[in-house]
Amino acid sequence: MGIFSSMMDKIFNRKKPAAPAAAPASAPAATAAPAAAPPAEPVDVEAVLVELAASKGGGGNWRTSIVDLLKLLDLDSSLAARKELAADLAVDAGPHGSAEQNIALIKAVWVALEKNGGKVPASLRD
Repeated sequence: MGIFSSMMDKIFNRKKPAAPAAAPASAPAATAAPAAAPPAEPVDVEAVLVELAASKGGGGNWRTSIVDLLKLLDLDSSLAARKELAADLAVDAGPHGSAEQNIALIKAVWVALEKNGGKVPASLRD
């Protein structure tokens, strides 16, 4: 699973309290394959992340920092991980690890989340 798929999984599948009880026999097969499948209904990405940041005591500057967003989601934020994310999203802006690339990555994440079933406000995409 790529970095972006992991991000989608952590954001889109954050709230699932009753779903496992509904179909216990098919749960293992269903959770393994569609980890990055778009949600059935649009997920308010900002609301999920605000709630997650509040539960962690802040979350840094996740709205504009790809490193802080990855850390908020408990994902690897290393240069190698960001290189993988750049490949996942076909981002080719500046040298790996540069401010230019990190800015392009965060913007690409917001756009990709929206394309995959997330509700992302314009304030994050711009």
